[in-house]
Amino acid sequence: PFYVNAPYGIILIHNGNLTNTREIEKDLFSKDRRHTNSASDTEMLLNVLATELQYQISGTEFSPESIFKAVESLHQRIQGSYATIALIAGYGLLAFRDPFGIRPLIIGKRKNESNRTDWMLASESLVIENNDYQIVRDVEPGEAIFISYDGEFFSKQCSNNPQLFPCSFEYVYLARPDSTMNGISVYQARLRMGDMLAKTIKKEINSGEIDV
Repeated sequence: PFYVNAPYGIILIHNGNLTNTREIEKDLFSKDRRHTNSASDTEMLLNVLATELQYQISGTEFSPESIFKAVESLHQRIQGSYATIALIAGYGLLAFRDPFGIRPLIIGKRKNESNRTDWMLASESLVIENNDYQIVRDVEPGEAIFISYDGEFFSKQCSNNPQLFPCSFEYVYLARPDSTMNGISVYQARLRMGDMLAKTIKKEINSGEIDV
């Protein structure tokens, strides 16, 4: 995770790859007056979020709505894939997904010993299930989730034109086969891809007697 101390103090992780890093790096330096310590696109994403949140809370109190407006502005500046989770010191947890839902992000919940709701967000369903959480749903493309330290759950669509275009490599290679993403079993998806490949081979070439 990367950290910035203002506003409030934010720690952020992200799964994906940004595609306009040159423009972001230039704008962070010349417009936002922010200095990054690495070439990591995660650090750039964090600093864009911090800049937009600082702008939203200037002269006002922190609120979920200010968070969501900051994410709306971030979507307009950032290009690429990003499933993101951030902790905002003293306030709670923020998660958001790029407007195309390229990388997966799933919500889970459970009741704790005090009969209050604990929340969890992860890239794969098995992480949630293995920690005895119940899968609630996927974070929608372009959606932002904010969970306060008191356990209050807020969500808002922060993109004007969200569409689901998940990364195919999550199903081909990256994800564990016992995961479910975007409502699709990774294992079943791989079986279907094998079936389609076999049919294509049979149709396109004289394969002879294939025994393996």
